[in-house]
Amino acid sequence: MIGNSWDDILKAEFHKPYFLELTSKIKNEYAQYPCFPPIGDVFNAFRLTPYEQVKVVLLGQDPYHNPSEAMGLCFSVPSGVPKPPSLENIFTELKNDLGFDAPSSGDLTKWAKEGVLLLNTIMTVRKNAPLSHQDFGWQTFTDEVIKILNQKQDPLVFVLWGSHAKSKKPLLTNPNHYIIENVHPSPLSAYRGFFGSKPFSKINHYLKEQNAKPINFDLRA
Repeated sequence: MIGNSWDDILKAEFHKPYFLELTSKIKNEYAQYPCFPPIGDVFNAFRLTPYEQVKVVLLGQDPYHNPSEAMGLCFSVPSGVPKPPSLENIFTELKNDLGFDAPSSGDLTKWAKEGVLLLNTIMTVRKNAPLSHQDFGWQTFTDEVIKILNQKQDPLVFVLWGSHAKSKKPLLTNPNHYIIENVHPSPLSAYRGFFGSKPFSKINHYLKEQNAKPINFDLRA
């Protein structure tokens, strides 16, 4: 399904009754309504960041629900698509933190290839209907993914922005890992602690402490 190490790791999950039911619901939804991301991009986060390459887990809620925006990576939009406000705020903090000017594109594929798993906990959505797929079973699946990553002995950084992402904290029990919590970067909350929080330098400081290669967050190249 994915084409890398995640296939073996998630093999049992893919055969569980809830996942088979989820698959059926998604097929029906995509047949009846415009849904995002494109069906071939739903598992992009896993495809671009194999299990053994994961260093950072950035949790989103559900995909962008406007046409052409969702691409299977949380917060990311394809090149040429205007950057949503939350992503603009992420780039503002990136500039304030590490000095990197905002890239022309909102495509975060480079981060994914650097080892940042950009995971929406609900992986699909109906057009113009946020959270429309929240009861399909996606969170059962992504909670299992989080538990699997929690068991990893290599130190990881989990980034929890906003109340939905923070609700996953009880799944993170491994003391090897580092958790960054903050408000969501949306315009509604960014000024309540997101700006100035320096998450990118905190991620790389921790990775360096663990003798791991830091993430190159510069998207301009």
